[in-house]
Amino acid sequence: MTGRVELFSTGVAVLLLLTILELVRQRRLLERYAILWLLSAFVLLGFALWKGLLDRVAAIMGIAYPPTALFVIAGGFVLVLLLHFSAAVSRLADQSKVLAQRNALLEERMRRVELANEARGRSESGGAEAAEIAVSAEEREAAESGRVTPIRRRSTGR
Repeated sequence: MTGRVELFSTGVAVLLLLTILELVRQRRLLERYAILWLLSAFVLLGFALWKGLLDRVAAIMGIAYPPTALFVIAGGFVLVLLLHFSAAVSRLADQSKVLAQRNALLEERMRRVELANEARGRSESGGAEAAEIAVSAEEREAAESGRVTPIRRRSTGR
């Protein structure tokens, strides 16, 4: 590589490294996701600083043109990042489904408590409609104590 290309690639690698560290510092990128990005920035910096490294890696991989080896390595990092983020998205989707189910249960319990309170208010005032709204003592007790029945998560092998 010529001096200009080495200087430019080193500058890009250092800029990427500083950007990742700044995003982590500002809490815009979580540390667990930053690890893969930091690893890729260090590999890029290693290729930029060590002149013969890319040639050696290309020769080990059996690739005649060293910049092609760089693209193969970059593609590998992209695949690892995509796999990591797909696992994270899957976990978040599962968690949001459980939260939506819990929210629906809580809304139903609140509705039942409101109906029970309404029925209790009618019966105290002598209304005949109180008998129409039947809420079991167990449900009323659970709603008043704030207990929530846990939702059983499907087994994911984790």
